[in-house]
Amino acid sequence: MKITDVTVTIFAWDNIPPTTYGRHTGRIPSKTDIGLVTVQTDAGIEGHAFLGGVGRGGSTDAGTLIGVLKPIIMGQDPLDREKLYHATWQRGRNTTLRCLGAVDVALWDIAGKAANMPLHKLLGSYRDTVPAYASSSVHATPGEYGEEAAMFKSQGWKAYKIHPPTDPDEDIKVCAAVRKAVGDDMVLMLDSTWAYDYPAAVKVGLAIQDLGYYWYEDPLAEDDIEGYVKLKQQLHIPLMATEAHPGGLTTYAPWLMARCTDYLRGDVAVKGGLTSCMKTAHLAEAFHMNYEVHHGGNSLNNVAGLHMIMAIRNCEYFEVLLPSGAQKYGLVEDIEVGRDGMVRIAPFNVPGLGAKIDFDLIKKKQVAVLK
Repeated sequence: MKITDVTVTIFAWDNIPPTTYGRHTGRIPSKTDIGLVTVQTDAGIEGHAFLGGVGRGGSTDAGTLIGVLKPIIMGQDPLDREKLYHATWQRGRNTTLRCLGAVDVALWDIAGKAANMPLHKLLGSYRDTVPAYASSSVHATPGEYGEEAAMFKSQGWKAYKIHPPTDPDEDIKVCAAVRKAVGDDMVLMLDSTWAYDYPAAVKVGLAIQDLGYYWYEDPLAEDDIEGYVKLKQQLHIPLMATEAHPGGLTTYAPWLMARCTDYLRGDVAVKGGLTSCMKTAHLAEAFHMNYEVHHGGNSLNNVAGLHMIMAIRNCEYFEVLLPSGAQKYGLVEDIEVGRDGMVRIAPFNVPGLGAKIDFDLIKKKQVAVLK
């Protein structure tokens, strides 16, 4: 089997609700676009991935996927994923992690279809369900966070994560209001989105560990390894870092050597694909650490991430980023959370990624095709 063509179809996404997740996103625009990456083969099997999402349109990166990565994989056997992983990463300085990830996901989609296996089976299944947590956008008042968390608790969800206003004193008020609203029997997390200096990170961390929060995510800048070392010495709440430090597998090594985070973090978009993420998940397992899979930025990446979660032991939760109107687009049937707060792989239990791409929508909203 050989790769015969690679295309990116750019399609529009309109009417995105006003949303922000912190200083790093600002106010997300009401319009963007996504790229449908299609890798064709001489066996008639196609692999697909989505490129882009609300924070970064697919058209931003699509040009280098076609200009840099397409020539590398053309004519190659798509099942030689390890070979193509190394070949494409060698050109990583001339493209983006999102492009590397999209090509890798599409190759895994081909592999699953060729093997007539759902992707999680090909990766090596560990389970078929995982608990979800609702991951908030930024709200105006502590009360709004509390009301939202209580609503999800009433719907059977087991966990809720806060993206706070990123003012330390206000963030503590938010965390206290949410704990009061849901009681002690709901898992709560705080994702401070790299917003604090060291003294503020200690202050907030001490407050939320007293409130019984489950993890403390990204309080310091993504490159502040020394700061995380000091912070970890001051707190007993588990720390989570490594989401935004640039690069894939090898860039985790300094964090592991410094022992400055309790969890590793990643997703197929910002860490360069399923191959890179699976390597990192197994590396984390060797250190008895969780590899918590981050929201993938678009619907098809989330399906890929769900397959990965089903194939590893050391991930506790599936992240559902809110609101759904800013996160779900391009599939006929998206990932849903059951009344018991669980996400199931069953709807995607067909060969490859198993997602039903809305090709009619893509054709209707098509902006351009890059070849």
